[in-house]
Order: sequence, then C-alpha cells, then structure tokens
Amino acid sequence: MTTLAEELNPVSPEKLVVDAVSKTFRARRSAVPALDNVSLTVQEGEFVCLVGPSGCGKSTLLNIIAGLEKPDSGQVLADGKAVTNPGRERMMMFQESALFPWLDVINNVMFGLKLKPNLNHQERREVAEYYLHLVGLDKFLEANVHELSGGMKQRVALARALAPNPRVLLMDEPFAALDALTREQLYSDIQRIWQERRKTIIFVTHNVREAACLGDRVVVFSPHPGRIREQFSIPLPRPRDINSVEVAQYSGEIVKALKQYLPATPETVTANS
Repeated sequence: MTTLAEELNPVSPEKLVVDAVSKTFRARRSAVPALDNVSLTVQEGEFVCLVGPSGCGKSTLLNIIAGLEKPDSGQVLADGKAVTNPGRERMMMFQESALFPWLDVINNVMFGLKLKPNLNHQERREVAEYYLHLVGLDKFLEANVHELSGGMKQRVALARALAPNPRVLLMDEPFAALDALTREQLYSDIQRIWQERRKTIIFVTHNVREAACLGDRVVVFSPHPGRIREQFSIPLPRPRDINSVEVAQYSGEIVKALKQYLPATPETVTANS
C-alpha cells in the first residue's frame, strides 16, 4: 500500500518534450492554423510561462500537452513516452475553478484522488488535508463552494490539481478573472508552493509581468499561426514581488520582443497587461 510520504514525494525525474508540433482547426469552409512547428523542452522542476497575444496558440499547446487535443503533426513526450491521452501525471488547472457545487471543499479535492485506487478513503482524506493546508484553507474543509470567494475557489482548484501528485502541472490563465489584490496573494502562494514541492509547471498567460514574476523561463509566442519566437531566462531570486523594479525590467524586455511579432493592428500588449 502506498504511504502518504510516498504520495507526496516524486521518485523519478521528469522531462517534457514538445517536438515539432503543428495544429490546424478546420471548419466546413475554413481552416485556422493554431500552431506551426513548435518545439520546446521543459526540465524537471522548471516553471515555464508561455506568453503571447490572444490567438497565438498557447492554450492549444497546453491542451495538446494535457492530451485533450491531438496535434496534426509532431508529438509530445512526457518522461520519454508519447502523450496520446489525458493522464493523472499531467493535471490541468483552468481559468475557472470548475469545482463541483454539490461537494464541499475537501470532497472536491478528494474527488480527483479516486483515480488512485490504491488509496483508501482515510488516505485520500489525509492527502486532501495536506494540500488544503498547503494552499491555506485548513479552516474551510467543510465549506460549501458557494461560500468561497473567487480566490479561495482557485486555491481549492490548485489543491485538487496537486493532490494526485502529478509530474507536470498545466495552468491556463488561472488568475485572469481575479482582482489585482487577490492575484498578488496567489502569486506569493504559487511561488511558495512551487519552492516546497518543485513541480514542473507550464503556465499560460497574456500578462507579461505575471510571466516575469512567476517563471524561470518565459517563452514568447507570435500569432497566426503560433510560433515560438524568443525565450527569456528569469534568474531573479524568489519570492518575487510583481511590483518590483527587477520584474518590471524583465517584463519590459519581453514586451519589446512581443511587439516585433504583432500584426499591424494588434491587441495592446504592455508590461502591465
């Protein structure tokens, strides 16, 4: 039987490889190219942010990595194995919390642990309690979803994504719908959790400063179809403050790079967007 300690500590290194992935969405009368020959390697424990304007294919790439979409060509390898379907080693966190309203907080987190039949009910509860403690919701285990603020719902969603102990955590603009103060608190929380757990994280955002604050590396996409244009290493020590001068300097460099690849009438991209 798997112990709680074994559940909370990964035992093998992980490396994710996106190899020449292309994807086109086809309708009856049109075809929209989303990704063109995208290649990317993510190391075990790395925090990588994908940034670019709307329509650059970054969410499509995340769905392909998750196994929710299939590429037209190319492949994704997770731990050396081709990704063909969703799997609990790659968990997704969306912009909306997508919690079950008929379940309380702890049962929402425990729900994903049903994918692990080697755990009994008590062991699933121990794992759920651990991750709810990690996201600061110890006092809300029995709370109903409708009683939670938007930020608290996202914390529950984060705990639910972490609880099955995935090797890769995929985050698709998870803080975009939250107010500025709540987002800043969650920036601190996700950095603290990442430092404690060292999960491999791929984080999609169109907010350049958010990317510079959170990522070890920021990958810049251009749109129509999505291509990787530049990559920026962010060697700043953690925890980082999104309002710091250093983060602003890096975000300014990334915005400057982004603007080179935008069409003549682009959506506005700024360091604070």
